[in-house]
Amino acid sequence: MTWLSLIAHFLGGAFLANALPHVVSGMTGRPFQSPFAKPPGEGLSSSTVNVLWGFCNLLIGYLLTCWVGDFAWRNTADAAALGAGALLIALFSARHFGRFHGGNRSEPPS
Repeated sequence: MTWLSLIAHFLGGAFLANALPHVVSGMTGRPFQSPFAKPPGEGLSSSTVNVLWGFCNLLIGYLLTCWVGDFAWRNTADAAALGAGALLIALFSARHFGRFHGGNRSEPPS
């Protein structure tokens, strides 16, 4: 196992996790932030753009995970790299998009 494979699996996990909110928002017909909105990452993109962007993320995540190195779920380093990438992008997204959707409240809503 090379460090390059672990980096690819880490990035693959990040792309796979990033696909989820875009595909789900798009499939439910809701606009959501994307890199193609104005301003990028803050403005809303249409549900169609989000589905397309989500599937691009799925493809990139698949290629990074399955075609770079030999990914194996039973290999702890592979699974940890993928999981760490997914966790870090999920935490970043929660903080970033929480500003727009009320997810950064530290007290319960009244």
